[in-house]
Order: sequence, then C-alpha cells, then structure tokens
Amino acid sequence: MRIIIIQGAFLPVPAIQGGAVEKIWYRMGQEFASMGHSVIHIGKSHDQLSNEEMSNGVKYIRIPGYDTPSSLVKLKFLDLLYSLRTLPFITRETDILITNTFWFPFLLRGKSAKRVFVDVQRVPKGQMKFYQHVGRLRACSPAIADAIRKELPVNSQHLISYIPNPVPFEVKPLQVKRQPVILFVGRLHPEKGVDILIQAYAMLRPEIRNVWKLVITGPHDFKDGGGGEIYFQKLLSSAAGLNIEFTGPVYDEENLIHQYAESSIFCYPAQETSGDAAPVAPREAMAYGCVPVVSELPCFNDFIINEKNGVTYNHRAENQAEELFGKLEMLINNPGQLENLSETGKSVITDYSPTRIAKEFINDFNEVICSNQKL
Repeated sequence: MRIIIIQGAFLPVPAIQGGAVEKIWYRMGQEFASMGHSVIHIGKSHDQLSNEEMSNGVKYIRIPGYDTPSSLVKLKFLDLLYSLRTLPFITRETDILITNTFWFPFLLRGKSAKRVFVDVQRVPKGQMKFYQHVGRLRACSPAIADAIRKELPVNSQHLISYIPNPVPFEVKPLQVKRQPVILFVGRLHPEKGVDILIQAYAMLRPEIRNVWKLVITGPHDFKDGGGGEIYFQKLLSSAAGLNIEFTGPVYDEENLIHQYAESSIFCYPAQETSGDAAPVAPREAMAYGCVPVVSELPCFNDFIINEKNGVTYNHRAENQAEELFGKLEMLINNPGQLENLSETGKSVITDYSPTRIAKEFINDFNEVICSNQKL
C-alpha cells in the first residue's frame, strides 16, 4: 500500500515543538512502514530537520510552514497556502492520503478525493458537510464520531469510522520513585483549564501543599497554541506563594516520560471550548501509572472510567474549582485507591498500543481502497 501522510502547517514532524497529532502520525507512519507499506510523510520544515530524508522506512518531505497565529482567520488562510504546497507531491499511484489540515480535502475532487482519509482530531464546527466527497472521516473517539454524524445527512454516514488514538511510544521500564506530584502537561490556555487547576490546588490545606507539588508543563506563547503572555501572567499571579512549578514546554520524550513516571496524579481539566477530541497526554500518563483526573467531557469516555482507572469531575458545576479540589483531596487522602487506579490505568499500554492501532488503520485503509475499486 502507498500511503502519504500530510501533516499541518504549524508544527514539524517529529514533534520537536510538541503536538499530539504530530506525535501520533510520526509513530503511525513508522508502524505502517514496518508492516511493509510505502510511506511518505509531509510536514512543516524546520532548521533542525532536513527538507528530505529517509528514517525508519519513512520518507519525510518538509515544506515551508508557519508559526501559529493568534487570528483564526489568518490561521485558515495560512493553512490554505500550505495545503496548496503539498499538491505537487501527490501522485496517481498513491492509495491513501491521510490529512488533518482544514483545506486539503477541498483541493481534491472526483475519484482522487476518494483516497482522502480525513483525520478529525478536534470537535468539528460545521465543516464535515463539506467533506462528503472524501473516502473516510476518521473519528478519534466515539464522541467525535457522534459530532461528525450530526453534521452529515444519513446517506453520507457510511464515511465515518472510529479508530482510537494510540499511546504513541513504547513504554520503557524506569527505575524511578513516584513522588507526591500533581502534573499537568499541555498548552497553557484557558481552554485547558489551567487557571481552574491552580484555584483547586490552592484550596488544599497548607500541610498538604507542603508535601504535594503542582507541576505545570507546556507552552504559553500564541505561536505554540498557548493563551499568550497576559494569561500566563495571570497564572503566575495565582500561583504566587504556592508550591507550584512552571517548567515551560518539554518536547523531549525521555524527559516527558520521566515526568509521567515520577508523578502521582495527572490533572487535565479541559473545558467545553477546548475542542479536545481524544487527548493523548492522559493516555501517556496512564501508561506510566500516573492517575488521570479529568473533566466530564465525552472525549474521555472511551478510555477513562470514573474510579476504575481514573477520576472525572463535574466541570459544569457552579464552582468548578471546588469540584476539582474535592477529587484531588480524595485521592491524596486515599493512597490505597490511588495505587489501585494507577495499576488499572496501565492497561492503556495494550489497549492502545501503536502496533494494535496501526493494524486498525490498515484495515480501514483497505476498506476505502476496495470501495474505490468498485467505482
């Protein structure tokens, strides 16, 4: 099978500047190659990366992209320019064209469009009805599949498939001691509820905060998807005098997995406006035994079961921070429950392994190809 992966305009592959979607497809491309398929991966160019190279069986082609702008209109315009640059690399011989860009599905029509495999990694906002000419609309969670379904007429719902996101790395045995740390990893943006997390942490008794540290990892700059300097200064002000550490972004995989392995609780209070479809960071944390505490967004429902392998809290409550505080306090005061959840959560290693998920993708690709041959 000849596969082309077309990554977005704003982050390079591999994910040396972060990006869960970039991390996922970097790993999936290499899994496809190891299974004997031909893979070309197109992504944003970067000074530290060659414009063209072969690595682990995948051919990487890197073309000029952009920093993420603060304006959504400008973002969509830059995405269009970038998508147009990818077209010369598309050949008739390609069987599957995977993309998470907004504009690329619009640029191919007719039989060529039936090869397009749209990777829907955010809550759709009306655009799915314009993608009815493609080969597949892949939802990364049941919640996203439902959201796509609501935007399509009945006669196009066969285009939807659900394949979960993998844990995009091999879990390594580490000789580290777990610490009393509450960890957040993600963009420092109001959508991620970082301010809510700090408020909840501040409600813990001083003697608990003296022992339990809150570590906040991620970028705050607009160009990296953060909430900007004003929001970051607000977070710093709220954290003043508390046992809170801001590490900045951590893109090195080894450093990141050590954070997961050494922390006890992973808190990801994503908000209704986050657009989260199937966040990868909680799965990564669970793989290393770090217990997830997440909001009740439906995007978490397929892999986090409340008080079975993690904890959910009511983010729609009138006092959201107090709700989150109660869950954190419960876990801190019940080390036996925390340990049980830690062990149970590690099942994501097998349930969402890269090899297993890659096979699901290949099966879905084959269905798309077979459908095209019948046209």
